[in-house]
Amino acid sequence: MASDKPPVVFDDDNPEWTEVDFARGRPAGEVLPAQVVAAFGKPRGRPPGSTTSNKSQVSLRIDNDVLEWFRAGGAGWQSRINEALRKVIG
Repeated sequence: MASDKPPVVFDDDNPEWTEVDFARGRPAGEVLPAQVVAAFGKPRGRPPGSTTSNKSQVSLRIDNDVLEWFRAGGAGWQSRINEALRKVIG
């Protein structure tokens, strides 16, 4: 009977990290030149401490044309939607 899982590939040039390897690990900014770190760009996701904000994550269906209009304004489109909704409630 054939397995649906791909075969495990072992790579002596790039072995799986152990707990000791992870303990020795350091942030890229400490070991790579600044221009290399800058090439990776700004980290994505919520900034540290953002879980204590007074906002809630929701899933919401919005008409495509409305969403495209807000996104066309570039970064911060979600904040602009929040501002528009805030104006409606006064």
